[in-house]
Amino acid sequence: MRKKIVAGNWKMNNTLQEGIDLAIDINKLAAEKADKNVDIIIAPPYIHLSEVGKLIDRDRVLLSAQNCAAEQKGAFTGEVSAEMLWSVGADYVIIGHSERRAYYHEDNTILNKKIKLALDNNLKVIFCCGENLEQRESNKHFEVIKKQLSETVFTLAKEYYDSIILAYEPIWAIGTGKTASPEQAQEIHKFIRSLIAENYGDNLANETSILYGGSCKPSNAKQIFANADVDGGLIGGAALKAEDFIGIVNSFK
Repeated sequence: MRKKIVAGNWKMNNTLQEGIDLAIDINKLAAEKADKNVDIIIAPPYIHLSEVGKLIDRDRVLLSAQNCAAEQKGAFTGEVSAEMLWSVGADYVIIGHSERRAYYHEDNTILNKKIKLALDNNLKVIFCCGENLEQRESNKHFEVIKKQLSETVFTLAKEYYDSIILAYEPIWAIGTGKTASPEQAQEIHKFIRSLIAENYGDNLANETSILYGGSCKPSNAKQIFANADVDGGLIGGAALKAEDFIGIVNSFK
């Protein structure tokens, strides 16, 4: 049975106190209202991880970083290593987010290094893939996603997949208010699962959780999550309001 997962990426939002308040609210609602069959993950900014980690019930809410360095340690001013993230209590790290690819020019070679460092330092990985509007409109989205996965997570040995979650991001739907239709989301998720099957077999494909990310909110999550190959969401804006976030968690009901 695949895990149902809703992960909240706070991006570069919230002061420390605002982050603490949000974490407390999410933790409270997770205990009182949230579907117990759904794993909940929150990804605050780096500097909030330690404090937020102390406030959440780790049996109910797990902690993720938004990124990690592509090097283990050394003279890399401003970077944060996977080992550092693990040392402050992170369970997961998001790697390959479209904003990292677009704004910081992270290519598949860099992302592959990050994945392996994260896994070597006891972190689980939420790995993102997806196409931009130009690629979608020129019908290259399948080709783009296959390349993104083939040069990163598909280089891993099968046994690492206990620590891998995949997330499909239609980049054209992030922060734009646009959303992939439930049919579009299912089409790509099914395609990704078929690629996993080609590389690792049907059993692993059926066990790997694939999340949808791209303007997912309480009003549309139920339709998106109803698809057979959509196992949850990687949530941006709606993760900044505890009620909305837990509303998405409860969209599987």
